[in-house]
Amino acid sequence: MESSIQTVVRSQRSDRALVIMAKAPRPGMVKTRLASSLPVQAVTAFYRCLLDDTLELARSLGSVEVAIMCPESDVNELARLAGNGACVVAQKGEGLAAGLTSVFAHFAEDHQRRTIAFNSDSPHLPRSVLEDAFEMLAAHDVVVGPTHDGGYYLVGAKASHPALFARDGMGTSSALETLLSRARDLALSVGFAEPFYDVDVPEDLARLATELRLAPTRAPCTAQWLKEWELVAAQSRTGTGEL
Repeated sequence: MESSIQTVVRSQRSDRALVIMAKAPRPGMVKTRLASSLPVQAVTAFYRCLLDDTLELARSLGSVEVAIMCPESDVNELARLAGNGACVVAQKGEGLAAGLTSVFAHFAEDHQRRTIAFNSDSPHLPRSVLEDAFEMLAAHDVVVGPTHDGGYYLVGAKASHPALFARDGMGTSSALETLLSRARDLALSVGFAEPFYDVDVPEDLARLATELRLAPTRAPCTAQWLKEWELVAAQSRTGTGEL
């Protein structure tokens, strides 16, 4: 039997890999900055929907190996959730920096494979943005998708560059600036995907809910969950239901 550090479920080998950075949906462990607007169990259910829709978005791409990179303790649970058509790999080390380093060490070590690490909370991203990001890697060493809060929702490369993801600066409002500075120091060319947003704080949640009311097919599981949650919240405000 393979070690949990190895691939749990294998997808067909491709020259393109889309690797979702994820955690197992456990109470108090995911989307913690939403706790001010949602109960912890609701946050967990919401994240599960985000992850399901992100997997469907990834699988909708043609000729791309879909994978999840996660902490070792989450491998078995995420493998059950992902099912067939995705592989789940345990990162080496703890934290986001270690996860990103593990992505490119594992999937792009042959210096030929276009690999993109993608967050698990932007399933509403147009598929064309991911396709364009892969195309950019034909002409650039690195591709990055900036977020409006100073971070990035995807980063791609064709080789492993561990110095890009040193621990300092990760997960802050200067994460993108730090990444670009390190790319310059390494003399790596950078292409930019379309700026977008992920769902970290209540304002992001409200924006997503508005967009998915108009276009629920962009992330159907998440859209349905938001619709049901808004109904429950409305009933609670009028005294006809309970949270």
